[in-house]
Amino acid sequence: MSMLSINPITGQTIQFFPIWQADTIDTVLREVESAQVGWALLSVEQRAVYMRQLAGVFRQRRDDYAHLITDEMGKLLKEARAEIDKCAWGCDYFAEHASTYLADEIIVSDASRSLVVYQPLGTLLCIMPWNFPFWQLIRAAAPAMMAGNTVVLKHASNVPRCALALEEAFREAGFPANTFRTLMITANQAETVIADKRIAAVTLTGSNAAGRKVATIAGQHLKKCVLELGGSDPFIVLDDADLEFTAAQAVTARFQNMGQSCIAAKRFILVDAIADTFVQRFKMLTSELRSGDPKLETTTLAPMARADLRDILHAQVERSLAMGATLVTGGKLVGTEGAYYAPTILDQVRPGIPAFDEELFGPVAVMVRVKNAEEAIRLANQSPFGLGGSVWTRDVTRGEAIARQIQAGSVFVNGVVKSDPRLPFGGIKESGFGRELSYHGIREFVNIKTVWVG
Repeated sequence: MSMLSINPITGQTIQFFPIWQADTIDTVLREVESAQVGWALLSVEQRAVYMRQLAGVFRQRRDDYAHLITDEMGKLLKEARAEIDKCAWGCDYFAEHASTYLADEIIVSDASRSLVVYQPLGTLLCIMPWNFPFWQLIRAAAPAMMAGNTVVLKHASNVPRCALALEEAFREAGFPANTFRTLMITANQAETVIADKRIAAVTLTGSNAAGRKVATIAGQHLKKCVLELGGSDPFIVLDDADLEFTAAQAVTARFQNMGQSCIAAKRFILVDAIADTFVQRFKMLTSELRSGDPKLETTTLAPMARADLRDILHAQVERSLAMGATLVTGGKLVGTEGAYYAPTILDQVRPGIPAFDEELFGPVAVMVRVKNAEEAIRLANQSPFGLGGSVWTRDVTRGEAIARQIQAGSVFVNGVVKSDPRLPFGGIKESGFGRELSYHGIREFVNIKTVWVG
């Protein structure tokens, strides 16, 4: 058995990698468990030195890593460079702030001295997706390692070269041996690793199906887990929104990363008074997007990461059209080489249609028309997902009031939803539980211990 690295631009195989056998997995888990003891004994400030060096590696190797991402999962090269920049920022951020976030907390009680201390759990298993192959790992691993945990990575099977490059980056940054390792394993093998006594906790970014399986296994073994799953983010446009600005932001929110993002805007919920104008403007801007080689600056639409994912998306579009959605543009495969799909707009979508009820993980924008803000809120929340969302209005006070009513982990007013090291990130409902980033995220994988002194 082997993992294949396939270029989604051409469909050609780049390289294959043998899948590890049980004895290799056992050896690496033993080495990482042993390394964690010494890593935890370092001060936060000592760990920060290594984390800053890792930020430096990302900056020095920016173009190398960006080309690797583009070759392996098809992302626009300029977006891949931005992803590496964000990794460097995340490393620097937690290097700077971890000592504050993990500082002992003195609490007045009936003791002569009582305090809360934050101590590492052990080794964290990170099960990561392909859509942001570097950033997804860093946003989980940087805070966890600053807290004194070691990390093992099970990456998506279609980005093995990115997975190995991440291990190389930690090694190049000078981290002590075996504090971070990449496991070349299958999803079935990952289930065994979760259960292994040397794994203290697990974090997953992925599908709902994978989340249910990981949560079940972690629960059976009483292990902490954080899940960041799918999303069907509402993008609510009120009747007083600046439509020129909002439509331009909407195109970015939907088609960035070829629409392959959990927090991409997916359901555009439009108040009737502005719906026709918004759809027309959105269509015009969408028509300006250009498919092509993602390494060229002139290309604005990359291929999807895999041909099978494109085919799944196309089937969702066709089912939605059969159930009453209206095709404004797109809805077809592009070219005969690579995993390209035309930017697509579906209008007149309502609950009960797959495009409303399911996550569409690709370049398909769904237009939902409502009478007023109250109906917009109701339909925004009429979803099994609750990851992100946005509200667009000139009245920011009204926008914030509506944002508070949206059932999601993040809601932005007049801004495209994004992750930011300074702010907690995660979802509710079927979008998962737990938080990454900020001080909330760094405290997910620690023992929050009370120390009471009489």
